[in-house]
Amino acid sequence: MSGGKQALVAFGSNLHDRGRFPQQVVTEAFSAVANAFSCKIRVSRLFRTPFFPARAAPDFVNAAGVFHLPADADVVSILEVLHRIEADFGRRRVERWGSRTLDLDLIALGDSVWPDSATQERWRRLSPEEQGRLVPDGPILPHPRMQDRAFVLVPLAEVAPDWRHPLLGLTVAEMLARLPAADHDAVVCIEG
Repeated sequence: MSGGKQALVAFGSNLHDRGRFPQQVVTEAFSAVANAFSCKIRVSRLFRTPFFPARAAPDFVNAAGVFHLPADADVVSILEVLHRIEADFGRRRVERWGSRTLDLDLIALGDSVWPDSATQERWRRLSPEEQGRLVPDGPILPHPRMQDRAFVLVPLAEVAPDWRHPLLGLTVAEMLARLPAADHDAVVCIEG
């Protein structure tokens, strides 16, 4: 789409939903997102990622998708649509960083920084303890922890390796290369 914004979305699931296994949930979510935004979506393969802390819950199935939206696409409206899709798949927002039937994270929208550079940087620099305890009062883009998460970067590198973080100046491929090998190796492809 000419003049549009590239939306990067992370998909994840580690719970069954009405008899559907996490792999099926994520695969069906690809279509749900494409239909909701009336667009074509380019998707990664599916990956298995260990739940943290280990064995506290089932492993996650993760993937990433990229699609284009109009240049005037509104971050809040996009998130509302993604949250509605999660709810349609049985997601209940009860526990932060807990198990879920479907997780759809808007990772980035073009080179947008939301709500502003200072807020994004403050959230990006939080300690791991603060990240788990604090909840932002609105959307923050690019996702403030994307550069730390192999389960986001590994699949995203399949569909948007050259997307460049507007504040860090690094591409998805470069952010992935900076992660420890153990983090990268823990994200295992589960399909050909």
